[in-house]
Amino acid sequence: MTEPLDTAHSRESSALSSSSPASSPPSALSSQSQLPDKPLSGVTVLDLTRLLPGPLAGLRLAEMGAHVIKIEDKGAGDYAREMMLGEDESPPSAFWRLLNRGKTVERLDLKSDADRKTFLDHVALADVLLEGFRPGVMARLGFGHEALARVRPSLVMASISGYGQQGLMAQAAGHDINYIGYAGVLDQLCDAGDAPIVPNFQIGDLYGGAQAAVQEVLAALVAAQRTGRGRWLDISMTHEVFRSNVVPAVAMHRQGHVSRAGKDLLNGGVPCYQVYRTKDGRYMAVGALELKFWELLCDVLGRSDWKTRHWSLGQVVGGDDALALRAELMVVFAGATQADWVARFAEADCCVTPVLRLEEAMKHPLFAQLREALLP
Repeated sequence: MTEPLDTAHSRESSALSSSSPASSPPSALSSQSQLPDKPLSGVTVLDLTRLLPGPLAGLRLAEMGAHVIKIEDKGAGDYAREMMLGEDESPPSAFWRLLNRGKTVERLDLKSDADRKTFLDHVALADVLLEGFRPGVMARLGFGHEALARVRPSLVMASISGYGQQGLMAQAAGHDINYIGYAGVLDQLCDAGDAPIVPNFQIGDLYGGAQAAVQEVLAALVAAQRTGRGRWLDISMTHEVFRSNVVPAVAMHRQGHVSRAGKDLLNGGVPCYQVYRTKDGRYMAVGALELKFWELLCDVLGRSDWKTRHWSLGQVVGGDDALALRAELMVVFAGATQADWVARFAEADCCVTPVLRLEEAMKHPLFAQLREALLP
């Protein structure tokens, strides 16, 4: 059954083309997603995924103009519907709504003969299928890539999983923290005591899952349009993150092991690339990695004597002078509030910026045209 795009369901389907006068006005992102000049206008995507990686990939394709049909089972559906609900908030949650704007939602029981036929009718007209079940589930349902390719030879099928469709860990459960842990990434997200932090930015899900799926789907679509043949994409979140662990790999090849927190160029080993606490307990991000930016920073601080104390001029990364200068800068930045520092560096183009909280970023002029992306 297809859920109508009326007021009662406006939280679940972001009003692609509802003509009901009682309908909620579509958001800027969803209302623009079907414009004919969008690059994926005319492309149909079937989104069978749940939670974060696959739904975000589907959302990005919808934002590029694809018609995305989100297919959920007739029971609980996508688990995200019930996740992170606010007090007295009814499902679907803001989490679900953020990820599924611009999509048409359809509820099907893929074990029901009638619904299986409906699903295959969709496949016959689709260009892309996203799925995130455990490896083998689609095949057991009778909807493996070979079976679907007989219905739609040009279909691009992207299977997003934690550890890939093959191998010893293919059936293992996991979440973002596990994927980045295996890939050597969590080990690099350490505090000053060299203990891994738990990031509230899901690197494996967002990059290894969603972004990797989008880029591979787009490439496969080009090939399908050229040849008429689709393909099956194996998107392993852990493997995608692993192969992007570039900077620590440079250290490993240079010295035989990765650098610990505060010992390398981009993890706190130089004072010109660091986060400093301010008087009011906030932080400034200093990214004066190039000498020209560092020299301008020194001018703003009135410390021209610091200009030669830079890694590009021989300062040892993670060495005694770097650590000593970092300590001096900590004292300097602790002497004024974040707002004071923002004002002092406002006209200095040297990569010194505030560390904003999300609620502050939402109000910043930089994101004026994008705020609705994070409004459920």
